[in-house]
Amino acid sequence: MSRPADDNVDELLSAARTAIGDELRSLTYFTEDEIEQLYLRSDLSQTADLVGFAENERQGFHSQSMYANTQLGDYLFTVRVFENGYLTRVIAGDHGVWVTTDSMEIDRFEELASALASVLRSFDPV
Repeated sequence: MSRPADDNVDELLSAARTAIGDELRSLTYFTEDEIEQLYLRSDLSQTADLVGFAENERQGFHSQSMYANTQLGDYLFTVRVFENGYLTRVIAGDHGVWVTTDSMEIDRFEELASALASVLRSFDPV
């Protein structure tokens, strides 16, 4: 797996923690071909189907080009709402992350996505 460098992992986790604090449940890095869970809160089960999630979240690579040049502007991020929390997907170029969170105020997602996108843009996947 060509995972982000440890410094980049630390930056992603720091950005997520700064934006959303203890509501952070998990953080997973992905590319078109690979996936790695970088963080999972200790009170959660490790049985999540990361491959299934990745298949769905990789559609975001297509979304970047599909929404290009629309009157809505550039595609920024996706928030998915679930009964017990949220999933936020952020993509920059050919890599991205999805973050799962507990319930929180909706305006905090924009802050989270902005912070993560800034970190993703700062490094290239290896």
